Amino acid sequence: MPIVVNLDVMMAKRKMPSGELAEIIGISPANLSILKTGKAKAIRFSTLEAICKTLECQPGDILEYRASRKEGGKSDD
Repeated sequence: MPIVVNLDVMMAKRKMPSGELAEIIGISPANLSILKTGKAKAIRFSTLEAICKTLECQPGDILEYRASRKEGGKSDD
């Protein structure tokens, strides 16, 4: 997937443990883990807002778009 989640990087920069962040933003540690690993299919804006407020960052610090290596169905081979 071309959307990369850098939540773990921002948490490390802010020295914020997963359990503490989960408690502050009001989600379960399991759901935070799903977000951190990039396995989530979606994120609520309210959750993203709470993360950004808590970590004092912008959405772009957490979410990143990386174009796929295959453009237009062509392979790099």
